[in-house]
Amino acid sequence: MAEKCKIQERYIRNFNTFNEKEQKLLMKSHVSIIGLGGLGGGVCEMLARTGVGNLTLIDGDSFEKSNLNRQILSTENLIGKPKARAAADRVHAINSSIEVNQIIKYADDSNLYDLIKKSDLAVDCLDTIDSRFVLERAAKKADIPIVSGAIAGVAGQVIVFFPEDPGYELIYGKKSRNRSHGVETETGNISYCAMIVASIQASECIKILLGRGDILWKKMMIIDLWTNTFEVMKLRIENFIS
Repeated sequence: MAEKCKIQERYIRNFNTFNEKEQKLLMKSHVSIIGLGGLGGGVCEMLARTGVGNLTLIDGDSFEKSNLNRQILSTENLIGKPKARAAADRVHAINSSIEVNQIIKYADDSNLYDLIKKSDLAVDCLDTIDSRFVLERAAKKADIPIVSGAIAGVAGQVIVFFPEDPGYELIYGKKSRNRSHGVETETGNISYCAMIVASIQASECIKILLGRGDILWKKMMIIDLWTNTFEVMKLRIENFIS
């Protein structure tokens, strides 16, 4: 009875979008967020408020002044501080009952599988193509889906990959482009675009965890806020498993 009262009080505005059984399922779910910048900070915030009960937060980077224009976790007093630590502090400030595993490390082939293997899904909030292929290898090994988002200026994309899918080669080709810096160094990134894409990523996470709704699988959402266009492009690939 005490647990039911706790659920009703904290999550009352989640009902009747979710029912009590679904809320409890979210509370038992485990999501790994890789990259805690403009996208990752937003996803972290929304999953914590929605009630995902276990979050693994992975980023080896620290805040810089250039992050202040768009990254919800960054504040002036946190310049130079680890993003993963700030994310964990934020989650605990929102909901102290959430289990948080903060990883102040850059993800690579030597560590990422072990960091995400207990998760139900992984969220790609990375900013280089190379690092996305690292995540794909780890997620396939862990047999979990990826919710991938990317932004450039006021444009963005979201797509979901399951372990049996070809993966990022559908977007980038089979070879990585060896980018050592994110595309935002060329285009810039604006806060409201980051938050919209992060919101869609969070939504896809919830749909996957609950097994509800139309998931962005075998298709990619493309957003352009200059023209107010939201398009969903179907990916007609022969080697997709139907």
